[in-house]
Parts: sequence; structure tokens; C-alpha cells
Amino acid sequence: MPRKLSATLREQVRRRAAYLCEYCHTNERWQYVRFTIDHLIPLSEAAGDAPENLALACFHCNRRKSEKLSATDSETGELTPLFNPRQHRWSQHFIWSADGLRIIPQTTIGRVTVELLELNRQRILAIRFADAAIGRHPPADDPIQRSPIGPPAPSGAASL
Repeated sequence: MPRKLSATLREQVRRRAAYLCEYCHTNERWQYVRFTIDHLIPLSEAAGDAPENLALACFHCNRRKSEKLSATDSETGELTPLFNPRQHRWSQHFIWSADGLRIIPQTTIGRVTVELLELNRQRILAIRFADAAIGRHPPADDPIQRSPIGPPAPSGAASL
């Protein structure tokens, strides 16, 4: 039977994560269900409930990650560690697309994490679109890709 984490510890993890899923950066405050607490290194590997082994995760990310610590990279075929929010910075492995809807991996760790956790699944894209429309997505401190098109052409300029 799984151990129950104390309410104090769960709230400590939530505050540290700024109430964002530490994988897909969905904001818990706008969701209908509270997020889960993920054990970064599974209890099955004798890891404990120390705060440095815990991460806030939406249900989907937690379920997809499960007890996995790594995945095979689709481009290289190499076994690659998954993103670990206690060891890695989100902004070094991921960036938002220019429209703020898709998570674009910046590293191999980012790529295997995006693929395994399905960070750009249709359901989350719809949630992000709705949240962006009312100004609550993407998170303010996250990097956003510059538009590949560049600034708009002056009015009256010929289009390519």
C-alpha cells in the first residue's frame, strides 16, 4: 500500500514548483483536480519521501512517467535520462513555440521527455490555447521561441 505524504510536505512541493507541473508546466490553479506528487526515483528503488526526491506532476505526466528514469531517444537510439526537475533546469531543456502552445525540446533529455510524456498531446494543446487566450499561459518565467517569420512587414509592403 502506498504511503501517504503529509499535507505539509505536499504543500511544500507545490509551492516549490510554483503550482506548475514540473514536466509540462501546466498550472495546477486552473485545473479541476489537484496534481500528484511524483517520486523522481521510485520507491521500488529504495528512494524515500525526502523533498529532493519529489516533484509536482499533473496526472497525465505522472502516469506516463511512472517509474521510468530514462527512455530511448527516437533519433539516436540511445538510452537517455528523462528530465529531472531536481537535477535539471526546465529552461535549458525546453522552450515554448512562438505561439506558446507547444513545448519544443532543446536537448536530447528534452526530446525523450517530450516524447515519453506526450507533452504536446491534443488535450493539453487545447488547454494551453484556452489559457493563452485569457493571458494565463505560458508561465511568465519560461522561455518562448522567437517567431521564425520575424517582425511584421510595414503596411503596404509586398508579401513574399
